Amino acid sequence: MTLAPAPLFQNHVDGAWVSSVTGRTFESTNPADAREVVGRFQASSAEDARAAVAAAAAAFDGWKKTPISRRAAMLNAAALYLETHAATFAEELTREEGKPLAQAKDEFLRSAQTLRFYAVEGQSFSGETFPQDDPDMVVYSQREPLGVVTVISPWNFPVSIPARKIAPALITGNTVVFKPSSDAPLSGLRLAEAFVQAGLPKGVLNFITGRASEVGPAITESPAVRAISFTGSTAAGEQIHRAAAMTTRTQMELGGKNPLIVMDDADLDKAVDLAVKGGLSLSGQACTGTSRVLVMKGVKAAFTDKLVAKVRALRIGSGMAPGMDMGPLATRKQLETVLAYIAIGKSEATLLCGGEPLTEGDLAHGFYVSPAIFTDVTQQMRIAREEIFGPVIALIEVDSYEDAIAKANDTEYGLSAAIATSSPVHAHRFAHDIQSGTVKINRTTTGNLVNAPFGGLKRSSTSTFRESGRTGLEFYTQIKTVYRGC
Repeated sequence: MTLAPAPLFQNHVDGAWVSSVTGRTFESTNPADAREVVGRFQASSAEDARAAVAAAAAAFDGWKKTPISRRAAMLNAAALYLETHAATFAEELTREEGKPLAQAKDEFLRSAQTLRFYAVEGQSFSGETFPQDDPDMVVYSQREPLGVVTVISPWNFPVSIPARKIAPALITGNTVVFKPSSDAPLSGLRLAEAFVQAGLPKGVLNFITGRASEVGPAITESPAVRAISFTGSTAAGEQIHRAAAMTTRTQMELGGKNPLIVMDDADLDKAVDLAVKGGLSLSGQACTGTSRVLVMKGVKAAFTDKLVAKVRALRIGSGMAPGMDMGPLATRKQLETVLAYIAIGKSEATLLCGGEPLTEGDLAHGFYVSPAIFTDVTQQMRIAREEIFGPVIALIEVDSYEDAIAKANDTEYGLSAAIATSSPVHAHRFAHDIQSGTVKINRTTTGNLVNAPFGGLKRSSTSTFRESGRTGLEFYTQIKTVYRGC
């Protein structure tokens, strides 16, 4: 197999594409075929990171004073750039992260939609005027940007997650230092490139790649950084949150152990579809993915038979191949983690199907595993409590609605939860009883609207400011209250 030399990509700091002062690079490989290097990226240092923060700080005053209509025009121009190049960029995303091509293209188009949403909503996001008794005074609040904002994003949605962080930051007048995951840096670079092509002034958006251990402290602990928006593991988020200065806001969207409750009045075929799409369509690599299915005892056997049959029929292969239901895991490390949890599951519960590394034929050089379904799972088992982030579903038997809610809530996480039921009573009660930031009724645990708030409860989030929707603008602004006499 002969492959073309991998292209070299640079950081973007203070309005220029630049190499790291280290002179070092790292490779991003294709998880469907690890022999292919998608690109080489800058192995940045703390010095590079400090330069990015300094550039953002220097650009803040000018960007803050830039008319809101001009900021909005740049967001719309960046959105058009993403839409125009969606097909090409989607192929790159699939090659570096593994998801099916159609989902990759949808992600770029959805990210463009996010930019357009904030270009509109940001122009009407303002303060209030307060009634009071003095006729010679006006009292009002005004919203102002914070300053330098750090955005750190994961590899599973390498465009849509940073888009919903960066767009509200920019439209409200903040400047940004953006660090993508080293496992999917090219898609993040394309997002940064869209803003560059849109004419964003130098220093307003700075893009750096590299190891979190090298650049992380400089972009999270600096007193010049006024806010940090991070999506990733709970452990990493807690570390950043603890190290940040008291005057630095943090927005942490972290892990999940998301349940789907299947009631005895549910449409079982639809419930199976919800479990498969929520738990396996992204190879289980979604923070909102379904990892626990709590099934009523009376329908568990029938539901299990239907689920296993559907899972066994899934087509697994490269995301570039048409008709694939599931691609590879994103990295070799992620594959090893998932296989380790499958081994743990085999020692704890009953494996019904899957759980094997796939190494035959076209899958030989990729990070593939067949989706695993476990039954006889109890609350104390590790596969029922720990986030696996892979195509593993644990079936837990319940004997009543109350039992299902108690077990669904018996977790340190509270990101997303769903119920399959035809009962209006159970649907209504579920929305109140479940301890989760996102609640789905007869829908998958995955997915959220561009215009709706997103965030978790418990250890799934800092529970401070929500992302996405109009609410997502609040994190990036501070309020002044003005008393003006005549």
